[in-house]
Amino acid sequence: MSGNEGHEHDHPAHGSDPLTGVDPSELRAVVDDLGAALRDYVDTAVGVRAEFGAHEADEDPRILALESRVAGLNAALYDLLHERLGLHSDLTGMTWDDDEEPAPHTRTDTFHLGFVVGPPQGTSDLSMDSVLGIVDDAGEEIAQRLIGSGFDVSEWGTSRGVPVVFDLDEDDEGDDA
Repeated sequence: MSGNEGHEHDHPAHGSDPLTGVDPSELRAVVDDLGAALRDYVDTAVGVRAEFGAHEADEDPRILALESRVAGLNAALYDLLHERLGLHSDLTGMTWDDDEEPAPHTRTDTFHLGFVVGPPQGTSDLSMDSVLGIVDDAGEEIAQRLIGSGFDVSEWGTSRGVPVVFDLDEDDEGDDA
């Protein structure tokens, strides 16, 4: 849960116009605090690991407290970037370089949105079959929003009862030899 719930998205930071005049000093202060917390974590981890095995070190209260501190500062940085710049930054994800995978900007991934739907209550002209049309219309809107945001939506689909499956490993065909 983010600390920015109830945040107004009509604030200029969330608009489509360029944002000028932003003072980065508060953002940099959080980054400095985060850097200090990470340095403390490394120093503490080295010391704790010198005393205990890996499993015990993972559970050491000093390590857990510093992990909590780093997580809180990450959240504070996210909230501040969101509030001041309108960014939804993904700064805490982890990615390992793998020479066999394409660059991150060329990788594709699948995203799913599912619904468990019961029949309409009371008298209705709609049937369970009409749900597929409603979901399909929403899928078209989502695809257009993604495209409008600069994403390449190469496929999308709607199904009932089973998830839509896309063959993302086209290069693997014929590799079975």
